[in-house]
Amino acid sequence: MIIWKQFRLPLLALTFSGVFLVLGKVILFPKAEKSTLTPLVFLDAVPLSEWQLNTKYSQPTLTKKDSNLIAQKHYQYIQKDQSLNIEMRYVTIFDVNKLIKEYTSISSSPVVRQQDKVGYYGLGVDKGRAYLSACINPQGSSTFTYQQFIQNRSLYDRPTERLLPWLLGKKPIEDKRCLWAHLSITVQNSTPEAAYKKLENAWFFWHQWWQPHFPKL
Repeated sequence: MIIWKQFRLPLLALTFSGVFLVLGKVILFPKAEKSTLTPLVFLDAVPLSEWQLNTKYSQPTLTKKDSNLIAQKHYQYIQKDQSLNIEMRYVTIFDVNKLIKEYTSISSSPVVRQQDKVGYYGLGVDKGRAYLSACINPQGSSTFTYQQFIQNRSLYDRPTERLLPWLLGKKPIEDKRCLWAHLSITVQNSTPEAAYKKLENAWFFWHQWWQPHFPKL
């Protein structure tokens, strides 16, 4: 008890000092995190099992720019007479429904599925194209909804380990980054479920490749 009394005041002082440092950081430098995010240069070629990269594919004009979009790149793959488009965006929005509304013209509501060792993803059909959309996370599984992202982050992220770098302005305290993958193919003469199967097979391999290549914070 005597030892506790001796150390109680120093511990309280240290705790309050930490609180004031954090409050001061938030008040004085509220936007400092945006300049500390790790940049990402997308590779020109990413392997995809059973699909051939279309090296002659012309990148569409990417005019969408905002503070939540760090980098983006489109890929196209060919399998026999079918093409697979993959849009990749490195963003700080982790609700895929919101991303779809923000960056696409899709109006249909996707259904959410889950795959062991991969995670959650959304599937849908819009304007004759089947699509699969999901957020690849720095750690853990893929997610689709806000709640899934928060749950995944609570399991794998350790923000306390970044406290000192955050105070020094080197790293953000919260890791809100998402590698948003949006895959799509034409439904053609098949059923949506058959198109979903092709998308899922491509997605499982795509996620497996990108997870370890996620930029370090």
